[in-house]
Amino acid sequence: MKHWDMEQIKWDRFDPSLVDPKVVPLIKAASVVERNSVDYTVYLNNVFAHDAELMELFQQWENEEVQHGEALGRWAMMADPSWNYQKSFDRFKNFYKIDLDTANSIRGSHAGEFIARAMVEVGTSSYYSALADHVQEPVLKEICRKIAADEFRHYKLFYDCMKRYLPADNLSKWARAKIALGRIVESQDDELASAFHITNEPEGMPYNHKRCIALYMSKAMPLYQRHHVTRVVNMVFKTIGWMPSTKIQELLAKAMMLIIKFQHKSYAKQISALT
Repeated sequence: MKHWDMEQIKWDRFDPSLVDPKVVPLIKAASVVERNSVDYTVYLNNVFAHDAELMELFQQWENEEVQHGEALGRWAMMADPSWNYQKSFDRFKNFYKIDLDTANSIRGSHAGEFIARAMVEVGTSSYYSALADHVQEPVLKEICRKIAADEFRHYKLFYDCMKRYLPADNLSKWARAKIALGRIVESQDDELASAFHITNEPEGMPYNHKRCIALYMSKAMPLYQRHHVTRVVNMVFKTIGWMPSTKIQELLAKAMMLIIKFQHKSYAKQISALT
């Protein structure tokens, strides 16, 4: 059962004067990525076909993710009436595909698969929290808060599933760290860049991963504040099984903020060079 539905959103409070034009492209891209969870459910069901209980949980997760896409897409069409969410999603489905024919986890183990999924939820929960804190438009703020709460629950779902399979897979903390950090690095892979391309660039414009990921990240990175990054560090370490002191976690969060600022400047330079 979903924790909220579309009818609970106070759509009549939409205020176009408070729409941040820099955020609209991010919401468009996020809407199609969220809805694309249907394909990931197929993949997870293939990998965990032996576990009927988990397959029921995956369906619940999919229902909530699809609703995220629907809510974001509806808001984006209010912010930009010239944009069509369904059309963009259909184009994205044809443009970006994952391997649905495999029955084995690409992470090498069942526990490893859940570590990777938990990292995705770490990223999305912090991202929507940052968006909710940043935006002033009341409807989008409400949507982002609801999605962030869902994503935190999804993190717990995959974290609990990971613990269920850890005894059998016997992954060391270093092995878990390798999978977690590898998935974090993949946040700059083709999915986000493809979503930005499909939802924001003119049809017929050639796809360029470097350009699209730079345009996406240059808009997304400034959203993060120190407390968002601190929570990311804490959740990543919890997943790995490391429990360092609060001081160490705060130092790592500070270092991550510096990296984010450096990368933001780097992406800005790339955009300047491409235009």
